[in-house]
Amino acid sequence: MRQLLPLLLLIAVPALAQAQVSPIIDRTDMPATTTTVDSLRLSVASPALPATVPPLTRRGANQTWNYSTLTPASQRVESFVSVAATSLTYAFIFGPFGGANRATVASPQALPLPVALPIPITDSYQFYATSLPAAAQQDFRSVGFGASLSGTAIPVTYASAAQQDVIYRFPLSFASLADSSNSFFSTPAAVATVGYLSQKRKRVNKPDAWGTLITPFGTFQTVRVVTKLIDHDSVAFGGAAGQGFDVPLTREYKWLAKTHHVPLLTITTRTIGGTETVTGVEYRDIYRRIIRTATRDAATDAVLTAYPNPSAIGTPLTLTVPAGSGLLTVSATDVVGRQLFRRSFGSNSGTIRLEAEDFGTFRGVLLLTVQTAQGTATRRLVRE
Repeated sequence: MRQLLPLLLLIAVPALAQAQVSPIIDRTDMPATTTTVDSLRLSVASPALPATVPPLTRRGANQTWNYSTLTPASQRVESFVSVAATSLTYAFIFGPFGGANRATVASPQALPLPVALPIPITDSYQFYATSLPAAAQQDFRSVGFGASLSGTAIPVTYASAAQQDVIYRFPLSFASLADSSNSFFSTPAAVATVGYLSQKRKRVNKPDAWGTLITPFGTFQTVRVVTKLIDHDSVAFGGAAGQGFDVPLTREYKWLAKTHHVPLLTITTRTIGGTETVTGVEYRDIYRRIIRTATRDAATDAVLTAYPNPSAIGTPLTLTVPAGSGLLTVSATDVVGRQLFRRSFGSNSGTIRLEAEDFGTFRGVLLLTVQTAQGTATRRLVRE
C-alpha cells in the first residue's frame, strides 16, 4: 500500500490540474452547419433572477455559479445552415466569392433592430464567419444580415472588413486580455425610400472569471466573458428624416464551454440612469414541456390598470395588479425601445405605487410592462 499510494497520487495530480484551469475556447467551439438542429435548444427564463443565484459581480478564478433553479418560460432552437441554403442573392454576397463578406454559417435570426419597423420584413438571417485555420488571427465575427422585403432578398454588409463586428477572438480563456472592435453597417440606398437603419457599435470583451457552472442542463467547466455593447443607431421610415440615438449600455454575461457552440448561459443587462438591470436570461437546455401562459396572461391583462393615464410629470402612478402574485417586475420603455426603468416588488395587496422619480423628466408615450407569476401584460401610458 505504501508503494501504491504515491503511484495513485502521480496519476491523480495531472487530472486534478487539468480540471482546475480555465477552458480555452477556439474556432472549433463556434457554430457550424454540422451541428444537429435540436442540439442547440435554448430555454428563456424570467429576467427576475432567483434570489439564490450568485451576484453578477462575482469574478476571478475557480468560481462556482449555481443557476440550477432557473425555470424556462419558453424555448427556442438556435440553428445554423450553410450560406447556399439561404438564397441565390445571399450565396453570391456571402458565399465563397464574397471576399471580406464571406460567411461560414447563416442563422435564421431577427435583425438587430432598435425599433419595430413598419415595413413587411420576412425571412431574416444573420451571417457569421469563423476564420480559416490558416488565418494569422483567429476570430468569430458577424459579416452581415439579410431579409426579404416584399419577397426580394436584401443583403446588408458592414462598411469594410475592418468595421465588422468581431464577437470573439481566439484563443479565448481567463488568461486572455480584454479586446474590442468597432463596427458600422447601414442599409443599402436601394431601400432608402422604404426605410433606413444604421448602427455604429463598439464591442468590448473581457474574460473575467472561470469555474463551474450549474444549470438545469448540467454541470460544466466554463470561462465567463463579459461583453459591453455601446451602440448608436439611426432609423428612418418612408423617406422621412431619420432619428439618431444612443442605445442604453448593454452587457452580456456569457459562460462558454468546449464543444457547445453557443453560450451555456447568457444574462443580458441594460444600464439606465446608472442602474444595471437584468433584461434577459437564456441557457442551453433539453426539450421541456412548458405550460403556455396565454390564459394566465389574459388574467393579468384583465386586472392591470394604470391611474391616472394620462399623467403629469412630477406625479406618481398607481397600478392595479393581481393581488398576492408574489414577486413581480415593472418596466417602462419609450417608443424606440429604450428602457426608462425596471423595478421589482414583493408580495402585494393588489396595488403598487410608482414614484414620480421613476419616470424622471420623461414626456411622451411609453409602454409599461408588468411581469408576474400569473402572467405578463402591457399598458400604453402617456406622461404630459
